[in-house]
Amino acid sequence: MSIDRAIRLPLEADTLEFGRRLGALLRAGDLVLLDGPLGAGKTVLTRGIAAGMGVSGRITSPTFVLARVHRPASGTGPALVHVDAYRLGGLDEIDDLDLDTDLTEAAVVVEWGAGLVERLADSFLLLGLSRGSDDVREVRLQPHGTAWQQRVQGLAVA
Repeated sequence: MSIDRAIRLPLEADTLEFGRRLGALLRAGDLVLLDGPLGAGKTVLTRGIAAGMGVSGRITSPTFVLARVHRPASGTGPALVHVDAYRLGGLDEIDDLDLDTDLTEAAVVVEWGAGLVERLADSFLLLGLSRGSDDVREVRLQPHGTAWQQRVQGLAVA
């Protein structure tokens, strides 16, 4: 199932708020893939997701460290594993990160992960992000598997 329309996110605050609403829905075992060109808002969206999950730590792109783990500030709830797959060369390098192990205790958000990490979970949410010439971001929701079919409906209503 794919959401037919793009959700417009005119301001950075809108991207953060959308991420916050998504983060509030996440639980251990969830896999979220963020796909889009440079500057589309993947890291900004992840900041919102982190806020919605109530995790601690500064959210920045993990381009050079590949993955960062952010623990829940309250001590309860799942951790957020934030991954940047841009520099990864294939399945062997993905396997070296042990993301399938992280999925037992954390929600995993992967920037640049489309086409690389889908096999880690039976169900995942792919978010296609774009940024128009008017600088407005848009996101398209593409849930895969039954776990996301109902949860994504509330997100589609902005």
